[in-house]
Amino acid sequence: MGPRGTARLTAAVAAVALAAALRTSPGGGPEEGGEGCGGLRGVTAVLGNNTHQCVFDDLSGSVSLSWVGDSTGVILVLTTFQVPWVIVISGQSKLYRSEDYGKTFKDITNLINNTFIRTEFGMAISPDNLGKVILTGDVSGGSRGGRIFRSSDFAKNFVQTELPFHPLAQISYHPQDSDRLLALSTDNGLWVSKDFGERWEQIHRAVCLAKWGANNTIFFTTYLNGSCTDLGFLELKKTTDFGKTFKVIGTKIYSFGLGGRFLFASVMTEKGFTRRIHVSLDQGESWSMAQLPSVGHEQFYSILAANDDLVFMHVDEPGDTGYGTIYTSDDRGVVYSKSLERHLYTTTGGETDFTNVTSLRGIYITSVLSEDNSIQSVITFDRGGEWVPLRKPKNTTCDSTARSREECSLHIHASYSISQKLNVPMVPLSEPNAVGIVIAHGSVGGAISVMSPDVYISDDGGYTWARMLEGPHHYAILDSGGLIVAIAHSSQPVNVLEFSTDEGQCWYRYTFTKEPIFFTGLASEPGARSMNVSIWGFRSSFLSRKWVSYTIDFSQLLSRSCEDEDYTIWLAHSSDPRDPSDGCILGYKEQFRRLRKSSVCQNGRDYAVTAQPSVCPCTLHDFLCDFGYYRPENQSVCVEQPELKGHDLEFCLYGRRELLRTSGYRKIPGDKCSGGESPSREETDMKKKCTSTLLSPGQLAASPNPTPIVLAVVAVLLVSAVAGVLLVKKYVCGGRFLVHRYSVLRQHAEASGAEGLETADPPSPPYKGGYHDDSDEDLLE
Repeated sequence: MGPRGTARLTAAVAAVALAAALRTSPGGGPEEGGEGCGGLRGVTAVLGNNTHQCVFDDLSGSVSLSWVGDSTGVILVLTTFQVPWVIVISGQSKLYRSEDYGKTFKDITNLINNTFIRTEFGMAISPDNLGKVILTGDVSGGSRGGRIFRSSDFAKNFVQTELPFHPLAQISYHPQDSDRLLALSTDNGLWVSKDFGERWEQIHRAVCLAKWGANNTIFFTTYLNGSCTDLGFLELKKTTDFGKTFKVIGTKIYSFGLGGRFLFASVMTEKGFTRRIHVSLDQGESWSMAQLPSVGHEQFYSILAANDDLVFMHVDEPGDTGYGTIYTSDDRGVVYSKSLERHLYTTTGGETDFTNVTSLRGIYITSVLSEDNSIQSVITFDRGGEWVPLRKPKNTTCDSTARSREECSLHIHASYSISQKLNVPMVPLSEPNAVGIVIAHGSVGGAISVMSPDVYISDDGGYTWARMLEGPHHYAILDSGGLIVAIAHSSQPVNVLEFSTDEGQCWYRYTFTKEPIFFTGLASEPGARSMNVSIWGFRSSFLSRKWVSYTIDFSQLLSRSCEDEDYTIWLAHSSDPRDPSDGCILGYKEQFRRLRKSSVCQNGRDYAVTAQPSVCPCTLHDFLCDFGYYRPENQSVCVEQPELKGHDLEFCLYGRRELLRTSGYRKIPGDKCSGGESPSREETDMKKKCTSTLLSPGQLAASPNPTPIVLAVVAVLLVSAVAGVLLVKKYVCGGRFLVHRYSVLRQHAEASGAEGLETADPPSPPYKGGYHDDSDEDLLE
């Protein structure tokens, strides 16, 4: 049987749920009658009539969910059950489709001929909102090729297509033209299609990694010695005509990546022991060596974030320290300045807490590793110009990790905490159309604690925080921030959804089912514009497990459309209204039209963020520390790096050696300030050529002698082939608390029995939801 359509809460359930639907304040129990919060009446009755249950009556071990198109209401759900045998994996899949945001589903497994779908490839949805879908089927029995199912009508129909190859990974859409597809085969062939997968052509062999570039450019690496594991000896090629012609644009390649308008390559040096980052702004036609430290076999690079005018680059420290240094680039991606030292990024696990706050410009949050190996959170409001601790939330006291009960800060749990199996179900959340809102798990004290975290919210991009919910929760932002929903994280069955219409100040509790379910996740349409949220979970009996979803539509509860008087004008980055420069960040102020917290209404799908910018005069806050300078932690003044004192600051740009004369500051890329303070800075062409053969003869603009030019970081190479690292957790007790501390235990692999921990290998990808890649094996998706 398929899903059982729409189910409504009965009157009996409504009576039971009535008390639970009372308003609650953050961290507290139900408030009698919800007085003091006001706004909504009849919550249980209205939501009860708009709660839709679907039960999936099939034997399934996992479920995958994808939205097809923007604001279409079309959702595909793939349930799979598989059993591994000695050689092959057999199983079954079922495919369901909804066109009403998950309120009802229809079993459409017959459209894919009951084929077992390879869930590791996922459901490939086109990025252009044209409703194209590709599913990759599992083909056994020694067939010559794979099988895909293609739909171009939002999954109403599928066409089965036999492939002349077995795909190695998910098929990749061209960013602008979804008819053009790119795929790698299991025998390392590079295949392209120009007609949405109907016909395929192999354009190259021995390919390790391929990515779409600008226009119709395809970048890819090839191996020369028979294996893609031969990192540092790959060739980087490109084609602009779908394989008719090729051009080698780099040799001795370890890896490559794309970010914004930049093309990056990690290249082995002549000695073969270290690597350097190279940057191109013209699709690989010319290269410049990034003024960054080289790294050895046990180290890695990672692009944390990149857009058209700025790159955040992490450079791992020598040894297995678990931390490195963040550098920020100029607008050419060549000259880098030290932004943050002791940045937490584990070598063995590949986790970093680096988070881009998308609800307000210029803001990033990450973690640093202190000298005592405790982990602390820091935030920047000016794209890495200065990092500071997060302010202590109001109405909270410092836990026992702090030296004082009143002087401490907020510490955010993110990917690293999740990797360490702390009780943290979600990474921080922000949305571009929910201005200023940031939601995250955290603890208040001197460092990250292993105690169960609470949920905190900021409504101003991270300047101030408040505790929103006690204990760990799953959460989602709906209606462009006008609605926040949450469910408690628990190993026990749950049946209560919490929601807030005032940015987390007060909460309603709604019992969505009489029979609790084992909760697995909240699902809402990407973009945070929807009024619907789906609660997914399962019910287990002695012999079976059934997936179940409850989709709750809030549009009838928040039925009134917001009007002009429901909004207010809000100045971003404001701290002192009396200061003429109040709100000036990256050279300009921004005023936003935001929903009042007291307004109980619906923003709607057509809501658009409106900002009114105004340019500010320049101050030192509009400048990063220049090449050779850095800001010590908690300081705003740029000081010269000790290892570079007395050296001429030279660097190589496009084949010419440049001499830099600076007072220690350079303007932040993208900063729009005008007039005011302007520190002196001059780049002088020294009329000397600087070329290198690291990428290919005569092509690379780089320095043959980087000693006086680059930041003096010496890579300590580990030459023992049997040396491994084992990441361990150390809990240090003190009073009523546990401080989470990071440590690396170096052991002999033969003694410990550890396998797969070779220092020459780059770290595996961390859990980070698509923000960035982990190392220079795969710099940036």
